Amino acid sequence: MTDPTPEQAAVGDGPVPAPTAEPADTADLGPDVDADLLGESEGSEEPAGAFTEAPESFPTSEAESDELALARMEVAERTADLQRLQAEFLNYKRRVDRDRDLVRENATYAALAPITEVLDTIDRAREHGPLDGGFKAVAEQLERIVSGLGLTKFGEVGEAFDPALHEALSHLGEDPSVEVTTCKVIAKSGYRIGDRVVRAAQVLVVDPAPGGGQPGAQNDGPADATGDAPSEAQAEASNE
Repeated sequence: MTDPTPEQAAVGDGPVPAPTAEPADTADLGPDVDADLLGESEGSEEPAGAFTEAPESFPTSEAESDELALARMEVAERTADLQRLQAEFLNYKRRVDRDRDLVRENATYAALAPITEVLDTIDRAREHGPLDGGFKAVAEQLERIVSGLGLTKFGEVGEAFDPALHEALSHLGEDPSVEVTTCKVIAKSGYRIGDRVVRAAQVLVVDPAPGGGQPGAQNDGPADATGDAPSEAQAEASNE
């Protein structure tokens, strides 16, 4: 048996690798082979299934402008619809609030209207003297409650007569100290809630006297140009 060579000893007992092929030199192919042709043939290879696709066609500018105009019209229509719905909702809300306030006012009116007779009784009791004891406490508490609910009293002596606020029960004649028809006596006070009259004030009225309140309308004697009384010489001359 022959001794192993140094290469076989380095590899050991394992499999011997196959010798690698060295790239062939183009110079060894001969003068008839062009190296450019070799490079062209190698670079012309393409992966399987690869092919050139035609570019997709895009919409023209005119079609895009038409679509944009249509979208803007739809947006304007939707905006107008939303604005109309918002206006209708606001009107509905105002109407509901107004109706709610009217219902509350009507309920307050219906509850306080009969109490005005009780307040008239308290006023007549005060005309006979100051209130005292438990009756005074009840009267003051009742007046505070109705005042808190918005019931206010009106009608005072000397007010100008207003048919919307006063009910004339009687006419007391003429009074030269007034210039318009005036409330002279308050039989029953009036009550209202806000601007709404619950009950008109019942009053006795007087009218202004014709020419009343104009001093100097009647003079006891003639007066000169200066407005003074005639002197004694002027009186004797007039007697002659």
